[in-house]
Amino acid sequence: MQELHDAPLAPLTTFRLGGPATRLVTATTDDEVIAAVREADAAGTPLLVIGGGSNLVIGDKGFDGTALVVATKGVTLDGTDLELAAGEVWTDAVAATVEAGLAGIECLAGIPGSAGATPIQNVGAYGQEVASTITEVVAYDRRSGETVTLSAKECAFSYRHSRFKADPERYVVLRVRFRLEDAGGMSGPVKYAETARVLGVAPGERVPLATARDTVLKLRAGKGMVLDPEDHDTWSAGSFFTNPILDDETFAAFRTRVRERLGDGVEPPAYPAGEGRTKTSAAWLIDKAGFTKGYGSGPARISTKHTLALTNRGDATTEDLLALAREVVAGVRDAFGITLVNEPVMVGVSL
Repeated sequence: MQELHDAPLAPLTTFRLGGPATRLVTATTDDEVIAAVREADAAGTPLLVIGGGSNLVIGDKGFDGTALVVATKGVTLDGTDLELAAGEVWTDAVAATVEAGLAGIECLAGIPGSAGATPIQNVGAYGQEVASTITEVVAYDRRSGETVTLSAKECAFSYRHSRFKADPERYVVLRVRFRLEDAGGMSGPVKYAETARVLGVAPGERVPLATARDTVLKLRAGKGMVLDPEDHDTWSAGSFFTNPILDDETFAAFRTRVRERLGDGVEPPAYPAGEGRTKTSAAWLIDKAGFTKGYGSGPARISTKHTLALTNRGDATTEDLLALAREVVAGVRDAFGITLVNEPVMVGVSL
């Protein structure tokens, strides 16, 4: 294992923000990951696990403890079964499955980060989410001190949530197993309306795998959601807020606020989210509350390509970012009575 002290963490995050870690360890095998976790736990040292750093907001003071970078590698394909080491680069893994002619995660192309992070957040985009293809997650259970294998059901997946996110101090993901589909080189059924429109197909139809992947990459790039060191719109964590899911009473009150603010003929985005629940769009809320693309005058601003991304324009601090996020949250709450929830993990800070 590589070990550094007083090591900068900002370069390990897509925001490029945050202070140093007291100790930084890089593990390249499962055994090294487990050894580092056990050592920190035995000493009572706070532990921060870092994968691709694409979903982290680290405070300017940094992290007083051990930061563990999971840099394990390994891609195993056996028929339609895929196993990924937690440290595998997610975009590379998606490309490998497309090359192999297997469907199921092709619309998750371009999402930055590591494979081990995908079950934690139940990563999803453009009509797919990993919960639909994950069969098992191998993790180190810090409570029992053992390596465990959790079935998809035991992972308790829901919208941008899982057992791992609900109990973040308990598990460290080591490997993720998927079951994909051999559809003769074709994608899974296209579910997302924007993707179907751009592809020129009806929802539910299939297209060649590479076509689906390339289309999603173009859509993401147009929104600043594909990493590019030269493009400050990608110095972000992607979507900073989750789409609110409202019960019937709350949604009815929300619709009333929308009509009062925007006019009788305006209806907010609404998508079924289970019995008695409706999902609406965080991006729509932000825009209609007056926070348009490029909003802000400081070093942290809303992306010029997508209202849901908060960005570091090059010399921002974490406090600059949080001030902008708090302004957006307060503005949306005042306008529509809905409190947005951050999607990235906060380390040493909060909204």
